[in-house]
Amino acid sequence: MKALVYHGPGSKSWEDVPDPEIQDPTDVVVRVETTTTCGTDLHILHGDVPAVTDGRILGHEAVGRVTAIGDAVRGFAVGDRVLVPAITKCGRCEYCSRGMPSHCQTVGGIGWIFGHLIDGTQAELVRVPYADTSLYRLPDGIRDEQAIFLADSLPTGYEVGVLAGNVRPGSTVAVVGAGAVGLAAVLTTGLWGASQVIAVDTNKFRLEKALEFGATDTVEVGPGSVDDVRALTDGAGVDVAIEAVGYPETLRTACAMVRPGGTVANVGVHGVPVELPMQDMWIQNLVLTMGLVDTVSIPTLLKMVASGRIPAEKMGTHSFTFGQMDEAYDVFANAADNQALKVIITPN
Repeated sequence: MKALVYHGPGSKSWEDVPDPEIQDPTDVVVRVETTTTCGTDLHILHGDVPAVTDGRILGHEAVGRVTAIGDAVRGFAVGDRVLVPAITKCGRCEYCSRGMPSHCQTVGGIGWIFGHLIDGTQAELVRVPYADTSLYRLPDGIRDEQAIFLADSLPTGYEVGVLAGNVRPGSTVAVVGAGAVGLAAVLTTGLWGASQVIAVDTNKFRLEKALEFGATDTVEVGPGSVDDVRALTDGAGVDVAIEAVGYPETLRTACAMVRPGGTVANVGVHGVPVELPMQDMWIQNLVLTMGLVDTVSIPTLLKMVASGRIPAEKMGTHSFTFGQMDEAYDVFANAADNQALKVIITPN
């Protein structure tokens, strides 16, 4: 088969590799019909994730059809159309039992294994361990271009941003970074009744998209952007700031926008250390959260997408074929210049 293979920082190649096979009784093999790229893939290519070694197939999101099943698989059959999420879970270890499969002990101590610890989904075929507890069967009414964003972006914005940020009815929220995950947070703040959602970004296109996704206000990043956010509330700041970029300065900006007693939900993936003004923050009684998505919200979000409550398809702005994988990465890596949010990649 063909797959996108990592060959060290800054190097990747769409090349021929052996087809995956069933290795354990709980495995299935899925033929990938839709995949996408993620900011985490870019971090890998920058060398920020040393656990990803030369020869690893990239990618951790897919929609496809089951082509082979292991002897222990009971919930799926060949031909089933499924969502392959970013997180794999055994369903039995301590962390899976407490609803935190992001740290599934059975699959290596971290649920994110595709394109990380095992070969990933930016390929024609992918082996999926623990299929019965990890895959989701997709109803016919949900299109691939809707379902693909349930694999990572939507659950990440919702779980690590909205839920961890403790958004509640009437909350005022600032989302710093209106890329795909930030917009996923904007899309899902309404599920908890936020009264005001302020999108903060450097890019006018993304800010316009944020309004389409449900933001009530936008602030273009500049020297006075923190003051602008405060002015849009009552001068004290927002109840919740969601950081969805992953840079030291954006996390510090998010912290500066929150009122006393508020919450900063860090969603962005940070590749370098971050220094925070703890000498100022502690007396504000702020809560700072962070973490890797668990994807336990997928069943809920799947229903919301199916009902039309969450227009997930809006996240896909560009489409490519497998043969255009390099172009897809280039567009996504330069998303602001290309007016891109997420790319959709299909066989043809």
